[in-house]
Amino acid sequence: MSLESEIKKRRTFAIISHPDAGKTTLTEKFLLYGGAINLAGSVKGKKTAKHAVSDWMEIEKERGISVTSSVLQFNYEGYCINILDTPGHEDFSEDTYRTLMAADSAVMVIDASKGVEKQTIKLFKVCVMRHIPIFTFINKMDREANDPFELLDEIESVLGIATCPINWPIGCGKEFKGVYDRKEKNVSLFKAAMNGQKEVDTEIVDASDEAVLKDRIGDAFYDKLQEDIELLDGASAEFDQEMVSAGDLTPVFFGSALTNFGVQTFLEHFLSMTTSPLPRKSNQGVIDPFTEDFSAFVFKIQANMNKAHRDRIAFMRICSGKFEAGMEANHVQGGKKIRLSQPQQMMAEERHIVDEAYAGDIIGVFDPGIFSIGDTICKSNKKFAFEGIPTFAPEHFARVRQIDTMKRKQFIKGINQIAQEGAIQEWKRLSLELLVSFSLKFSNTVLRMNTVLISDLSRFHTSISAGLRILRKLM
Repeated sequence: MSLESEIKKRRTFAIISHPDAGKTTLTEKFLLYGGAINLAGSVKGKKTAKHAVSDWMEIEKERGISVTSSVLQFNYEGYCINILDTPGHEDFSEDTYRTLMAADSAVMVIDASKGVEKQTIKLFKVCVMRHIPIFTFINKMDREANDPFELLDEIESVLGIATCPINWPIGCGKEFKGVYDRKEKNVSLFKAAMNGQKEVDTEIVDASDEAVLKDRIGDAFYDKLQEDIELLDGASAEFDQEMVSAGDLTPVFFGSALTNFGVQTFLEHFLSMTTSPLPRKSNQGVIDPFTEDFSAFVFKIQANMNKAHRDRIAFMRICSGKFEAGMEANHVQGGKKIRLSQPQQMMAEERHIVDEAYAGDIIGVFDPGIFSIGDTICKSNKKFAFEGIPTFAPEHFARVRQIDTMKRKQFIKGINQIAQEGAIQEWKRLSLELLVSFSLKFSNTVLRMNTVLISDLSRFHTSISAGLRILRKLM
């Protein structure tokens, strides 16, 4: 297959939402329908006795939350899909902000009973800053939900983006009957089975077949659907692909990720409405993804993903051309040529060595300590640097002070390692003191290391945990 064909079939997107809206569950169901897994797990891991693939850290399994961004790749109907599942909690906002820099589009998940929430607003603003397409999936329709028209109005008034419903819910909670497809003019009837662990065969009824539809959903819901359709056709925005691509219009879908209902429909519409990898701005102009010369930037560094030994992986978003294992490339910020060894593609914590990858893909390479977030790697001799990743305001401050002055070098090395991974921002005061601002909000727990006070990060993030272990040894 040609370079152009390989790049055209790539789709790279991030999933964002407020905590507990269902984005990790939606990610899991994408993997199920894409054939990447045979049995879908759940965030809580109770009914299914299997945890979500993207929640691979122990703390994520224990608490039922996402702590770090996960990279997952699978193939579906001729497309190669790269999903970036992001943390929803504001404690880990910085990781999510940086991950959004690597995405070409975003899926915004909204809880139907809660509407637009605080963290959704913050993450939406980052997407708007990049002018990337945003697709909305209103989740949990199988539970009691707000009025669909009120939800659309809230999205438009709070987020300031026009909405275009692609399908429309019929009832909610125990009375949830299914969704109406506005383009195909048919109704997909709701059915839940196997706790959402397997694909669900959906019964589809032609909306013009009044007798059959009334028999399936009841006269009252049929009459309500006809009223809603008439109102939607007269008042809602028309679908405009150009506005969607510019990030000015969000297509809206309704469903239930936990029961798999509406997930496959959403995925198929999403793939048809998105484009191949987008061009990227650099200090030498816009870089076309179809350019033959390989280029990429580092958006995430994570240590200790492998329990067997201390490793450090730099996650790169390929922006143009083709990557080949063992190739030499220019590390622009480092000012030298490097060999990109042990290239890997991810499925959460699982990884496999790859021989080649294309623009739009996310790969991980071994980092001996030379990479920082935002670094550019390119094969072209005409060196350029991609636009830097924005630094966001810290949400918590702490002071870290070394005790043993004989181990100053190790102390600084430990702090620098955590800073390179993007977990902290640092300001130096004098030579023996560091004022560290953490981009996370922590619990009230405080960890005492001799006479040193530092907010307890080890329960939240493996890369920070590694840095703390270094500090403990030094103290």
